[in-house]
Amino acid sequence: MKHRMGYRKLNRDSAQRKALLRGLNTELIMHGQIVTTLEKAKELRSSIEKLVTLARQDSVANRRLASAALYGADAVRKLFVSVGPANATRPGGYTRLMHLGFRSGDHARRAVIEFVEPSLLIEGLASSASKAAE
Repeated sequence: MKHRMGYRKLNRDSAQRKALLRGLNTELIMHGQIVTTLEKAKELRSSIEKLVTLARQDSVANRRLASAALYGADAVRKLFVSVGPANATRPGGYTRLMHLGFRSGDHARRAVIEFVEPSLLIEGLASSASKAAE
């Protein structure tokens, strides 16, 4: 029996798992939505919810805690400038998970994880489109 399983190990050691989650956190904040495997998305959901809750109150200490969980100052800035204030009145549940089916190569379950707040999703898609145009 798998009682009280704390987290998904994702077939990686602790350093690789931490780096993977940092990368996924950063990409989700920068783009608004990402496509990944269902297991990674479920594990990402818990870490990104904690970061958004942290970003609802802007302080130096909170920014330092967030920068430890993200890559790059741009992601920290966007988290505290747009993501945190957009979810200031929401009492949790900042992300949504949608199942996509199976990946053709290895038959892994895929999912889309995105922010529930529509302005963040539109802003993320617009920024990724402008980067692609450059």
